[in-house]
Amino acid sequence: MANYKILWADDEIDLLKPHVMFLQNKGYDLITVNNGRDALDLVGRESFDLIILDENMPGLTGLETLQRIKQISPTIPVIMITKSEEENIMDQAVGNNIADYLIKPVNPNQILLSIKKNLHSDRLVSEQATNDYRQEFAAISQLIDQAATLDDWKNLYEKIVFWEMKLAKADTDMDSMLEMQKVEANSSFYKFVKRNYEDWVNDEPEDRPLMSDMILRRKLFPMLDAGEKVFFILIDNFRLDQWQIVKPLLADIFNFEEDLYTSILPTATQYARNAIFSGLMPIQIAKLFPELWVDEDEDEGKNLNEAPLIETHLNRFRRQHRFSYNKLNDSVACEKLIRDFANLEVNDFNVVVINFIDMLSHARTESKMIRELAANNAAYRSITESWFRHSNILDLFKMIASKGYKIILTTDHGTIRVNNPLKVIGDKNTNTNLRYKVGKSLDYNPKQVYEIKRPDRYGLPSPNVSSTYIFAGRQDFFAYPNNYNYYVQYYTDTFQHGGISLEEMLIPLITLNPK
Repeated sequence: MANYKILWADDEIDLLKPHVMFLQNKGYDLITVNNGRDALDLVGRESFDLIILDENMPGLTGLETLQRIKQISPTIPVIMITKSEEENIMDQAVGNNIADYLIKPVNPNQILLSIKKNLHSDRLVSEQATNDYRQEFAAISQLIDQAATLDDWKNLYEKIVFWEMKLAKADTDMDSMLEMQKVEANSSFYKFVKRNYEDWVNDEPEDRPLMSDMILRRKLFPMLDAGEKVFFILIDNFRLDQWQIVKPLLADIFNFEEDLYTSILPTATQYARNAIFSGLMPIQIAKLFPELWVDEDEDEGKNLNEAPLIETHLNRFRRQHRFSYNKLNDSVACEKLIRDFANLEVNDFNVVVINFIDMLSHARTESKMIRELAANNAAYRSITESWFRHSNILDLFKMIASKGYKIILTTDHGTIRVNNPLKVIGDKNTNTNLRYKVGKSLDYNPKQVYEIKRPDRYGLPSPNVSSTYIFAGRQDFFAYPNNYNYYVQYYTDTFQHGGISLEEMLIPLITLNPK
């Protein structure tokens, strides 16, 4: 243990010698004074790792000393000890960012525990997380080997995300072992999807897993039937780990009902989000509403018809609901939505699409600076949390809660960080997505991809008579042989979507109930 230096200021310090000796025997370097002015003098001249401060000292009180210490050294942790249980004193101490608050009489172990919490917590958390994960490693490997149903994979993915976030906070080298397990899990999940996807798409509705085209029917419509007023909020590219990082920001105002659902393939906006809003598979949209479907080779934006698709969904089920559709691309649009909130209250439900994370993903690919800021999954989560905390999106959620609305919070697909290029050749009409390709003359290694030669059997339209879809799994991405090295260097370690992975396909579906 490092030789931590601690200052203890108490006007009865002589009576506390047994406590001082106890801490010295534990390896701490204790310097003691019996008044606040001497404490301030030492803090101005020397460096301390922690300060223990009596609140009820004559002359300069503990609270006054605390305030001046924070001006000299604002980051140093201060433990305040007091005889008083008056709430206003506690409030002032907490308001001055004390590290802990102990009420006399205190025993040496209480003080030792507080010191450990403030000086050793990072190391202890890291050690405990490391030990816990080592014990869990074999269990996770067994789950990967034995996962046989979508529920098994959901439980496994939730466990992986839990450990990914815990190990990231603990600053331990175990995260590399977990990353290996996640790669193994994605490889097995890829094979699982290849074996089962066609059946999922073609099963009877009551036997199908919850997929994109069933979200409104199974989640929103029952709430409307119960007389609830609902906001349906879709955050593009919103993964499970990103939900977990913003969840604490909403915990004071909402209770949560959490679930995961399965995105259809391709896990891309044009397909998955349009399926959500229409309640149809892509091939059905293209056949029933050709004016609302945009083929891959068309220049028109692929998600411009979402409000009309919602309308068709309601009409097919003879639902006379009044709704609004709002797409938020920046803070100005969100401010306007909050400002005009009264106009939304006349609707049975309101749809809000938020594009920040999708824009962040694209910016990270195109901007070296953003790539540095979001260098890995932990940093990517951190930027998501910072955006949610400091943007007016959080104000929107608070406004919704204050009006008593429920929220269905979800996404259309997630993203995965890719690093393994696969060569593919296509004609000029082949789409540009890196995780899936659709075309009539694709050249690829069939052993490396999930290929669909009969798109109609998978709920997918065929831009041409001989169209084939291919999907990348694991952390693969498609690269063209032309200018191959540049292409690979540019896209390696970027976040992409469209293919098959836990991150892209198993995505959050949360009901938020205002407290």
